[in-house]
Amino acid sequence: MYERGFKRSATLALFLGPAVIGAAIFLIGPILASLVLAFSHWDLLTPATFAGLSNFRTMLNDSEFWAALRHTLTFIVGYVPPVMVLGFLLAVALNSRIPGRGLLRAVYFLPVVTSWVAVGLVWKWLLNPEYGLINSMLARIGVQGPPWLFDPSFAMAAVILTSLWKDVGFVMTILIAGLQGIPPEYREAAAIDGASPFQVQRFLTLPLLMPAIFFALTISLINSFQVFDQVYVMTAGGPAGSTTVLIQQIVKNAFSYSQMGYAAAMSWVLFLLVFATSFVISRLRGRWAA
Repeated sequence: MYERGFKRSATLALFLGPAVIGAAIFLIGPILASLVLAFSHWDLLTPATFAGLSNFRTMLNDSEFWAALRHTLTFIVGYVPPVMVLGFLLAVALNSRIPGRGLLRAVYFLPVVTSWVAVGLVWKWLLNPEYGLINSMLARIGVQGPPWLFDPSFAMAAVILTSLWKDVGFVMTILIAGLQGIPPEYREAAAIDGASPFQVQRFLTLPLLMPAIFFALTISLINSFQVFDQVYVMTAGGPAGSTTVLIQQIVKNAFSYSQMGYAAAMSWVLFLLVFATSFVISRLRGRWAA
């Protein structure tokens, strides 16, 4: 028995060893290094020096950090509720027996696997106030389109609109999988008992779909805190800094200002925000998705 157990452990170690070593070198190591850097000053040229809580104290008085945090939260508030609602409506519609639903699912999911650089460049052209397609279509119905990416009042709305178009297919796919896991007998029994379609969705589908909804919500929130690609491609944080987000501030401090310690401190603050949000969502899931 002992020999068989040893051989099994050795076999597992042989196959898992490279993955564990790789994770330790390229994942766990950088995480621990960033934690050390958060309490240090390092400009990439001279050796790092211990700074204590200096980076975090600087952050408290940094107006650019608070502006980036405010813009990130604005994006989250404007993005997460619509993407969840639209994803649910599409999932319900494309889970029913309609002609061409397989093709429609593929069409809605296609933007999810498309590069953000390509999507950002296309939407940057669509939202151009002079020759963009969207303002041209609005002009045909007598509506003067806004300057979108060139106006601080509309730039974040344009980024949110683009993000919704790209990501709604992801939420839709997750919720369709959840809907297909609900036995059809439940809906048939509810219909026999006289429940209306709205009552079926409200009192049957939604409660049974809660695990999938909370999963999609958690992923969407985590991605929202890490919003960067679309902002970098479409606005570069402008105009007048109106779309600068946390990740952009981290990148700027690390690679433009060579303040690696300060950037690491920002990264850990972002991690704590994501962790706290995920923790709250998990507790709510345990209560509402039981």
